[in-house]
Amino acid sequence: MDDDLFSTAGDAPAPRTLSDRNRDHRAPLAVRMRPRTLDEVVGQRSVVGEGSPLRRLIAADDARTSPASVILWGPPGTGKTTLAYVVASSGDREFVEVSAVLAGVKDIREVVEAARRRLAATGRETVLFVDEVHRFSKSQQDALLPSVENRWVTLIAATTENPYFSVISPLLSRSIVLDLESLAPEDLSELIDRALTDERGLGGAVELADDAREALLRLGGGDARKILTSLEAAAAAVLMDGGTLIDAEALAHAVNVAALRYDRAGDQHYDVTSAFIKSMRGSDVDAALHYLARMIVAGEDPMFIARRVVIAASEEVAMADPTALPVAMAAMHAVQNLGMPEGRIPLAQAVVHIATAPKSNAAYKALDAAIADVREGRGGPVPAHLRDAHYAGAKKLGHGQGYVYAHDAPHGVATQQYAPDDLVGRDYYAPSGHGAEAAVSRRLEALRRITRGT
Repeated sequence: MDDDLFSTAGDAPAPRTLSDRNRDHRAPLAVRMRPRTLDEVVGQRSVVGEGSPLRRLIAADDARTSPASVILWGPPGTGKTTLAYVVASSGDREFVEVSAVLAGVKDIREVVEAARRRLAATGRETVLFVDEVHRFSKSQQDALLPSVENRWVTLIAATTENPYFSVISPLLSRSIVLDLESLAPEDLSELIDRALTDERGLGGAVELADDAREALLRLGGGDARKILTSLEAAAAAVLMDGGTLIDAEALAHAVNVAALRYDRAGDQHYDVTSAFIKSMRGSDVDAALHYLARMIVAGEDPMFIARRVVIAASEEVAMADPTALPVAMAAMHAVQNLGMPEGRIPLAQAVVHIATAPKSNAAYKALDAAIADVREGRGGPVPAHLRDAHYAGAKKLGHGQGYVYAHDAPHGVATQQYAPDDLVGRDYYAPSGHGAEAAVSRRLEALRRITRGT
């Protein structure tokens, strides 16, 4: 059994019911602490608030007033399966769970047919929860359509990938997509407090030191399941040793992460981040990967890392390798959609790309120079021939007169004044000549000659 907060798929493709799960013994802390009502759910206020589709789904007596299908999209540990179970436990609904990893078209059709017969014979509704729906093939997703269209089941599907790319259009058009976000630190802290004190959890058997709480939140990276699993491991280790206090050292020992001493608010955070950026800038790919590893192992927010990588792609590489920024942006989107630990893979690719790429900071230095001129008051009126000439009366003001349409000129480059009068001839961009920027440098020289008529 896959012991986690939001998914405990069985070893066989046969669907499991809610009553089956309640018979599980020695359930992990993350499972025991699963909220029983929407009011117990921490975070996700826009998803569980008054008037939300999930509230309507729980409260609606008339099927016409509730959504027939809901797709829960978010990173791991944000409560997708929890929300499905809360809906299932409300009212007299049968709950059936299938895993997209294990189930086939035959399994889906059997579940749907059983739900249809149940509804016809007893009027009892079925909530069908499909975990990792993005792993279903098109034919498997097609098999769900009749049940959704005819409301034989209330479908709740969960995915960590963008459903607009991973779910077929007919099913997507019949669904409401709810976007779940990583839980905020205050929400996760509330979840920790509840697990420490609630009888379903640790029942006050242990205490959590402040440094351990900070390390636990950092280690979790917004993943509630991971946090509760780590807390349970630390509690078991402390109690086995006859103690009751979980401090950062005990937590690190229990989860085997010595780097938990990395302090996100202290010198270690800033020093490692600085070294990470400077290693990419200095083209030391091995050092850059080392500092990336230190941040990942210490539980640094992966989106913080991704943002630093995106900045480096433009600040350190820019036009010397214009592909660096798309690679960095793709890595950031991948981290956002995949979560961790899978997100470490595109991060590594982006870091290697940036560290090994030719370097240039010419683009952002050019902009800073332009900003400095603007702040000093340089830059007069826009030349009349460049002004907007599409509104009534513009031509009488001389707007657009004498403008040369660049595409009509040889090479698509026209000789005319573009800069304000007091900035004519002012050069901001000075290409480095590294990598692809060498070709830009040669082209820029010719472009300036033509546009300025020199």
